[in-house]
Amino acid sequence: MIKLRLLFSSYVLLIVGFFIYSFTQVDLSLTLSKLSIYQTIEKSLQYIGFFQRPLSTLIFIIIVSLLFIFYLTFLYLARKGKLKIRTLAILIGLTTLILAFSYNAFSYDLFNYIFDARILSYYHLNPYFHMPSDFFSDPMLNFMRWTHRTYPYGPSWLILTTPLTFIGMNYFLPTFFLFKAMMGLFFLGSCYLIYKISEKIFPANKILNTVFFAFNPLVLIESLVSAHNDIPMIFFLLLSIHLFLQKKKVLSWVGNLFSIGIKFSTGALLPLFILLEFLDRTGRKINWEKFFTLSVILSLATILFASIRTTFQPWYLVFPLSLAAFVPKKSYVFVPALVASLFAIAIYIPYVYMTDYAKEYPQIIQNIEIAGVVAVLISIAITLLIKKLKIL
Repeated sequence: MIKLRLLFSSYVLLIVGFFIYSFTQVDLSLTLSKLSIYQTIEKSLQYIGFFQRPLSTLIFIIIVSLLFIFYLTFLYLARKGKLKIRTLAILIGLTTLILAFSYNAFSYDLFNYIFDARILSYYHLNPYFHMPSDFFSDPMLNFMRWTHRTYPYGPSWLILTTPLTFIGMNYFLPTFFLFKAMMGLFFLGSCYLIYKISEKIFPANKILNTVFFAFNPLVLIESLVSAHNDIPMIFFLLLSIHLFLQKKKVLSWVGNLFSIGIKFSTGALLPLFILLEFLDRTGRKINWEKFFTLSVILSLATILFASIRTTFQPWYLVFPLSLAAFVPKKSYVFVPALVASLFAIAIYIPYVYMTDYAKEYPQIIQNIEIAGVVAVLISIAITLLIKKLKIL
């Protein structure tokens, strides 16, 4: 018991360390607070992030490595039945509370989410027809990227985000933390729904399934730190499945369509939901393992499409990981998911070390992506071969 408490305490300290580290990446054009004490701390952290890049990279690698070690340890404890639901809830709650208020260290997308809603709430214009660069005098543009594009998401995302800019009175700092808090709530909600859905259809694996998603370092980075809108998209998808299991069909479809209206990717699963409806209406048994396995495959197809259309981004993997969370006991799901997560996070190492403005950066990222794809394919082949040999 004492060893487990020490383990959990060490994990929380690591999360606090990650929270502090995130502020080493605060954009040099951005001042989060005018308080002199905070500015002294911020400048010290920025000095590490921008002017001591080898040290910053080493710290990042250590943090991520330890996160993976804790992740594997928690998975082991869950498999052995040594991780209780109360402990799980406390760890997820503390992780969310701490990282939800971190700086979006590895992506500028959160600033775009805020400005897109600002176009509607402050300028009273349609973000589908106006891009951030149209408002060249707005001070937010000093630390934003991707300003020469119109709104790329669905209307559901505007429904969620626009009220936050009103509540934040269009002041940057309160609006920033409102967005981060909202992402934290959606992360918590997604973890809860994975647990409740698993409790209904995979009761023996409800804790394991939740741990698989909730403590994956890539999921933590993309959902809580960088705060990508994949996590609300996932929440409403999971809510749709949860409502389906409760026989609330109309609300289930509302949740499903709202999810699609955030980022469109979950639309790839519509054929499976239509099949679920058919099987339920005809009284046939639903094979949930096959449903989630096929869902993972279709979600990966959306990643392939998006990567061909633009370029691969690490946060795309959060979508399939949320579905793989229901079948982690399948080695051909678990092992590739772990390998993919490792390589996706590895993409941030050159980002921290040299920034994405460096001349060599695109080629290095491409090499990591190719190595990651090859490693994932090899891991799938090996796990399937081992499974086949066991059968023989």
